[in-house]
Amino acid sequence: MGNPIGYLRLMRPINCLMMGFAVVVGAAIANPDALGGSWQNLTYGFVTGFMLTAASMSINDYYDRGIDAVNEPNRPIPSGLVKPKEALAFAAVLTAVGFTTAYLTNMLSTLVIAIIAWIVFATYTIVGKRSGLPGNFLVSTCVAIPFVYGNYTVANAIQLNVLIFASMAFLSNTGREITKGIVDVKGDKMQDVRTLAVRFGEKNAAFAATIFYLLAVLLSPIPWFLNVVSFWFIPLVAITDFGLAMSAFMLLKDYSGENARGVKKMVLFWFIFGLLAFVVGVLT
Repeated sequence: MGNPIGYLRLMRPINCLMMGFAVVVGAAIANPDALGGSWQNLTYGFVTGFMLTAASMSINDYYDRGIDAVNEPNRPIPSGLVKPKEALAFAAVLTAVGFTTAYLTNMLSTLVIAIIAWIVFATYTIVGKRSGLPGNFLVSTCVAIPFVYGNYTVANAIQLNVLIFASMAFLSNTGREITKGIVDVKGDKMQDVRTLAVRFGEKNAAFAATIFYLLAVLLSPIPWFLNVVSFWFIPLVAITDFGLAMSAFMLLKDYSGENARGVKKMVLFWFIFGLLAFVVGVLT
């Protein structure tokens, strides 16, 4: 049996917490008045987001073990902390728990969304990973889905403000995925992964990532103009917008793999401010 620390690292707990939190944010954006009376659904929803993200990370590392042996040799599988078959078995257990809590959340509707999210990620991992930009879109769909899922924990129809935020998450994460391709270009070339950085060079990939970051920034004022958030949304989303714009500028200025790695980490930090902006905006 694998090292417990290896399993924990395989899950990427920070990513799992963010996706679980994204479900709660989706519910808060959809119907803040329902939060107090829907704690059980929100708990199940958080667990679903957490577990299915952990499962997807484990599956991803299983299929990426050859690339990671070059790009990320310290990850659990290439480092020997977890065997490949153990990672798959672990993913199966996590998936079963996630689907169970999805059914308990809002029965059929949330279970269907959870299954769709799992299928999208499995498609990316097995087929789409080597496709470059289409694969980036599949990953970003997985990032956006938790907000829609959270919407359905407290409402039976998709709310406009949730749709706007899910679109912002989709665009900014696509920029981050393209940035990640710059980081991984060496291993991706060896594995014939056709990212934008591999096909068109790091400079063009940096330019494409910048476009997606800025498109997300351009969407951010819309909730305020539609009067679906309070004034307190503005300062926090301004921090997010500034951070994304700064990250884009840094990437354009220096599109080396090392700098792209730093930008990729920074963008994840700006995501947190974006989440907080919407939560504060709908609760105040």
